Amino acid sequence: MTSGQPQVVQHRDADDLADRGALRLLEKLIDLQSDGRVAQLCLTGGRIALSLYARLGELVAGSKLDPTRLELWWGDERFVPTDDPQRNAGPTLALLAGHFTLDSGRTHPMPSADGVVDAGASAATYAKELGETRFDLCLLGMGPDGHVASIFPNHVSSEITTASVIGVSDAPKPPAERISLTIQALSNSEEVWFLVSGSEKSSALARALAGDTDLPAGRVAGQGRTLWLVDQDSAAELPYFDCAL
Repeated sequence: MTSGQPQVVQHRDADDLADRGALRLLEKLIDLQSDGRVAQLCLTGGRIALSLYARLGELVAGSKLDPTRLELWWGDERFVPTDDPQRNAGPTLALLAGHFTLDSGRTHPMPSADGVVDAGASAATYAKELGETRFDLCLLGMGPDGHVASIFPNHVSSEITTASVIGVSDAPKPPAERISLTIQALSNSEEVWFLVSGSEKSSALARALAGDTDLPAGRVAGQGRTLWLVDQDSAAELPYFDCAL
């Protein structure tokens, strides 16, 4: 069962969302590490997420965050070769590595398509690696159609399953082959933070926050907290804001 209603924090624009979101993320990670443990963080891809990671990298120097005590996972991946720029992990790791050192043993990118032809088998491999891991925080984007990770509305990927990771074929947007955590796995996170920017997402955002379960974004929620970090354009159709800063 999840705790409480989702919270919405509106930002002026995409840059403001990335700036303030990065500071919020830094503070959260420092808090998670305060008792000496390793923070379990699930990352997402996309333009706004990369902007946020860039800001985060700039903030780490001189902060109390210990990057070596971050365990990094991914919510989904495009099943393409390792060096393909469409992958989520490559650009993210290159960006973060430019600012601080990560523990390679605690960094878990999803398998690539190098020499492997089956996204389903690769998903099973990632599920074994994930094991019983429970994320302290899961970051997610949302598409204009309300998809999250690589779980799409009106698609076999959104069907209920006991699996934690699935291979996705015939995805509605390219590339067609993907690997994704399931809605159940994403919702097992203690906290889920959505990063949403752009007017093209305003309708899906309003529907998801209204609890429309036809949209994958309307079905994912953290066990303890669900936070939507949005900009003014994406929030245009919302009837209200719970601006809990």
